[in-house]
Amino acid sequence: MELPQCNGENFQIFLSELSSKNPNEFKVIVLDNGAFHKGKSLEIPKNVALIFLPPYSPELNPAELVWLNMKRKLTNKIFKTMDDLKLELNFIVKTLITESFIKKLCGFSYFYV
Repeated sequence: MELPQCNGENFQIFLSELSSKNPNEFKVIVLDNGAFHKGKSLEIPKNVALIFLPPYSPELNPAELVWLNMKRKLTNKIFKTMDDLKLELNFIVKTLITESFIKKLCGFSYFYV
């Protein structure tokens, strides 16, 4: 899902959309402490749970490694328009961010008991 900015309103849209997919499935989302993740007006769907990481702990957030790899793919590239950047990001997501890539990236022993 691509939304124009990170804010509470768009996070609510994301939560609602996520909740509607396989509605009988319970979903757990691990989040950093971004202010928009904790907005007082958020309505957390009944089939969604939010778990917050401790502050200043990027090593516990595998998404940080995904962003790092995506940034590396964009280093020293110039885009004439935002649409060109979006096309490149979509290409990276579709080619780099595969299930096997995520498993390899996040396969730290301290994630498993």
